[in-house]
Amino acid sequence: MKLINIGFGNMVSASRVIAIVSPESAPVKRVIQDIRDKRMLIDATYGRRTRAVIIMDSGHVILSAIQPETVAGRMGGRSEQEPGGESENE
Repeated sequence: MKLINIGFGNMVSASRVIAIVSPESAPVKRVIQDIRDKRMLIDATYGRRTRAVIIMDSGHVILSAIQPETVAGRMGGRSEQEPGGESENE
């Protein structure tokens, strides 16, 4: 299981992420409000400005204070460091 740091020591499972979007558009703001009403919103901003909205396959939505590009970059960086050497040494 690959974990992505979404800021302030918070991690999410990379395999469960469906989308990472900016919170600026009206449709995304509506999604956030709808999910908040359903009590499936996770606010990981620690009181800072929301810069990325992470949509999970479970229906949860996570708010992050780091840029969507940064989250996506961390997601790509983790996939390059996959542990695979263990089976080669056996």
